[in-house]
Amino acid sequence: MFITLKKILQQNNFIRFTVLFISIYLLSYYFTKIIIGISIPGGIYSPFVEKYFNIASWLRSSLILSSKFFLHYLNFQTIRVDAYLLKVIDGRGVRIVYACLGFAVMSFWLAYILASSTNIKMKIIWVVGGLFSLWLLNVARISLVLVAANKGWHFPFGWNHHTWFNIIAYSFIFFMIFLFEKHIKKASK
Repeated sequence: MFITLKKILQQNNFIRFTVLFISIYLLSYYFTKIIIGISIPGGIYSPFVEKYFNIASWLRSSLILSSKFFLHYLNFQTIRVDAYLLKVIDGRGVRIVYACLGFAVMSFWLAYILASSTNIKMKIIWVVGGLFSLWLLNVARISLVLVAANKGWHFPFGWNHHTWFNIIAYSFIFFMIFLFEKHIKKASK
């Protein structure tokens, strides 16, 4: 006797959640990669996508400008040299490439919340709050990397800032998941 996927998903919440989580993560992450690829001249390129859907450029600009603003209050005078580079005046800079934007951690958070079995209002609140928190964490990371580069600081254990960001971001995501699940259980009582 063959059991259909629909029956399995209806009978087992864990399997349903896992299938949804993986599907949403892959869709979100690779859709972002496709949009980035289409918005860059060369290969399959769309000026329309570049002009109206270039989320990487928007995110990069928000990260650079917010880091610049934050560093100003730490008495670091910075300049945005081009679309990718923020540097301290008469000092070193950081180049914000696609790997620095945090699409993987944001896709993970988005997938977890959307795969959960709570109402749409709660999902929207937690998605927006979580993505904003991850964005703030990335602004702090970029600012810290720029300060470290200009002060000659080194990252512990010889790990680079991407590794440290992933460790901290996923730890933070698991903390947010804990809060989310606690909130959902409390709301269902």
